[in-house]
Amino acid sequence: MPYAAKDYSKLLGMEGFSETLLKNHFTLYQGYVTNTNKVIDILDQMLKDNKTGTPEYAELKRRFGWEFNGMRLHEYYFGNLGGKAALDNNGPLFNRMKTDFGGYESWEKDFKATGAMRGIGWTILYQDGAEGRLFNFWINEHDVSHPAGAAPLLIMDVFEHAFMIDYGLKRADYIEAFFKNINWAAAEARLISK
Repeated sequence: MPYAAKDYSKLLGMEGFSETLLKNHFTLYQGYVTNTNKVIDILDQMLKDNKTGTPEYAELKRRFGWEFNGMRLHEYYFGNLGGKAALDNNGPLFNRMKTDFGGYESWEKDFKATGAMRGIGWTILYQDGAEGRLFNFWINEHDVSHPAGAAPLLIMDVFEHAFMIDYGLKRADYIEAFFKNINWAAAEARLISK
């Protein structure tokens, strides 16, 4: 069964994100979904045709990581936007931040600093699946560098398409807008109890 693009139009009108920016971003995401399905179909046919030893098969296997992770990370990103409520300071995510970062403020400072680094990519709050520890991580290209066994909890897209239309080179302003719109319930729902 092919993947279907999810509808994130409920985010339209969100403070700090223009309709043009969001619609362009939704279109980009839909392209990842379409391409994920195309790559799966072609790989399935190549497998049936016994063409697995070809350079084309190898390159499509590599391309699958780009398309699939592009699709999934955008779903996480859009899924953790649209919130207005602050993080519950009695909740498990807040308590985990206190344990692993010394408090929410230290975590936020580190997350924002990670997002403000030069380059394109993603800033992701991960939870180590084995130990439960939280850490902020920079991912350059979404098909590489993900920490093994870690669950993404909060994702911020810092590729230019996520902010340039509204903020130009002012990435810090985009990061502030992102923080005003975090859906903490979605991020906390991704937490693994350890």
